[in-house]
Amino acid sequence: MYHFSSNAKQFVLLLIVGIVLLLGLSKSIFRSREQNIISPERLLYKQPSVLVGRTDVVAVTPWLAPIVWEGTFDPDLVDTIYKSMNITIATTVFAVGKYVRFLRDFLETAEKHFMVDFNVRYYVFTDRPDDVPSVNLSQGRHLSVIQVPGSNRWQEISARRMEIIQTAIERQISREADYIFCLDVDSKFHARWGAESLGRLVAVIHPWFYQATRDHFTYERRPASTAYIPMDEGDYYYAGALFGGFVEDVYTLTKVCRNQLEEDARNSIEAAWQEESHLNRYLLYNKPSKLLSPEYQWDDKKTNTKEVKVIRFSSVVKNYAEIRPNV
Repeated sequence: MYHFSSNAKQFVLLLIVGIVLLLGLSKSIFRSREQNIISPERLLYKQPSVLVGRTDVVAVTPWLAPIVWEGTFDPDLVDTIYKSMNITIATTVFAVGKYVRFLRDFLETAEKHFMVDFNVRYYVFTDRPDDVPSVNLSQGRHLSVIQVPGSNRWQEISARRMEIIQTAIERQISREADYIFCLDVDSKFHARWGAESLGRLVAVIHPWFYQATRDHFTYERRPASTAYIPMDEGDYYYAGALFGGFVEDVYTLTKVCRNQLEEDARNSIEAAWQEESHLNRYLLYNKPSKLLSPEYQWDDKKTNTKEVKVIRFSSVVKNYAEIRPNV
C-alpha cells in the first residue's frame, strides 16, 4: 500500500478541484442553447402537407438536414416559436480598409429585413472606427465596434477572419448571444431573413456552384494544404461569406479553421480561397445541421434563376481593383 504525505494529498485534491472547475468553466462560457420548440396555443397557420410543396428543388440533404428555400417554411410560425425563447443573435461583419463604405447599406438594410423584432447584436471589426456610420437601431438591437489591424493584402485580412471571430467569441460574444451569423459587409438585405435560418451549424450554398457537380467545385486540391479535399469527395460548395449557428459550434469551427490556416502558413502554403477553402473542408467532415439556399447569399453579378424565387441577401457589384489594397 502506498502512503502519501499530507502535502501530496492536498496537491492531488487541489488538482482534482481545478480539473472539475476547468470542465465546468468550459461549459459555462456559452449561454444556454437547448430549448423545446413550443408553439403558442391558438396560433393559426396553414396546415402543412407531406404531399404538396416545392418540387423544383431539393429541400433536404442526404444526412437529413433541411435546405431552406422560399415555400418550405411558414415564416409567421417559425418566428413566433423562436421569439418565445428570448434569444439573441450575434452578427459579425468586417469593414476593413475601404470596405467600410459598405457598412451603412449593410446595417440599414439589415434593420429592415434581418431578424426583425429579435434581439440582435452587431459586431463590426474595423481598422477605421471613426468611419463607422451612425445608424438608427430598433429596440433590442446593439452595435459594438472592435478595432482590428489593417493589411496591405486582402488575402491576409481574409485569412485572419477566423482568428478574430474566435477571439471575439471568447472575450465577449459567448456571454451576449445564443446564435451567431458571420457575414460579408459588401452585401445588402433585400427581403425577410428570419428564424428559419437558425440551427446548430448553418452554411449557405454558393450561388455560382449550386448547379455544378463536385468536380467543378473550387476546393483546395493540393494535398499539402490542410484544406485539401480529394476530387471524388464533396457535398456542396459553401460560400465563405456566410456561416453561423450556435455560438459554441461556430467557436469550434473558427478554432479548427484558424489552426489549419496557421499550419498552412508555417508550411508556406495558402489555400486557394483562404478561409472559404478551410470552411468547406470543415463542413465536409462536420456536416451542417441546416443549409440555406442561394436565396441567402446571391451575387448581384449573376442573372436570376427560376428556382431562386426570393433574393434575401446578396453581394453587391464592386470594383475590386479600387477597394482592395492588392488585386
